[in-house]
Amino acid sequence: MQYADLHIHTTASDGVLAPKEVLKWAFKKGLKAISITDHDTVSGMTEALSINKLTDLEIIPGIELNSEHNDEEVHVLGYYFNYNNKGFLEKLREIQQFRHDRAIKMIRKLNHLNIDINIDEVKYISNGESVGRPHIAQALINKGYAKDIKSAFKDYIGIGCPAYVGRYKLSTKQAIMMINDADGVPVLAHPGLLKDESKLNDILDQGFSGIEVYHSKHDNKTVKRLKDFAREKGLLITGGSDCHGKPHNNEPILGTVTINYNEFSLLKQFAGK
Repeated sequence: MQYADLHIHTTASDGVLAPKEVLKWAFKKGLKAISITDHDTVSGMTEALSINKLTDLEIIPGIELNSEHNDEEVHVLGYYFNYNNKGFLEKLREIQQFRHDRAIKMIRKLNHLNIDINIDEVKYISNGESVGRPHIAQALINKGYAKDIKSAFKDYIGIGCPAYVGRYKLSTKQAIMMINDADGVPVLAHPGLLKDESKLNDILDQGFSGIEVYHSKHDNKTVKRLKDFAREKGLLITGGSDCHGKPHNNEPILGTVTINYNEFSLLKQFAGK
């Protein structure tokens, strides 16, 4: 049986593996297909496509957009979209600029708390175009202001904390429309992690074509429940490790949570590929 990991992050957003390293591990783990789904950027995915032309590994265009619906944080995965679509790319540039400005505002708040970090340090840590709170958290750790990511969020940059600045306000409907307008397939990421799963049907009514059933934080019971739900509702099923490159037993979790190629083929057919 051949497998696909359809949820992977790189250094282009908040992962620690460069696109080239992702390809190396995908090959090492014998995957048939992968999707690089960086937050709000396609640069890691397009880089992987450019250096993968001579291998048999399928790279599916992918992205993960952070959105909000009725006070619930909703992550929207997009697959097989036209990543050269001008409107899509313009919206991503707008989101990335907001991310950069948000980071500067947070750093200024931290500076007012007598914390000595700057945007150049954070951008060096991010090593890509997408700057986010995990990178600021790492800067706090590097300078000794926090012992780990969890405490950095809890003490400084989490919601309600002294240096918190609100995220870009993209509604779930808007995120789905972005993907649809670029001829892609919108999928609800890790529904098992929703704060209020009673909102699931309402969220899906925003226009999703599928749900991510297999995920590194979904236990077997959750996988079975979501798979039955997807079949009942006629939704596509996807899955992936949500790998950010952090090693477990000296290996990234890439390829440890997958979807079999027969199931993946239904997504491929739906997208007309």
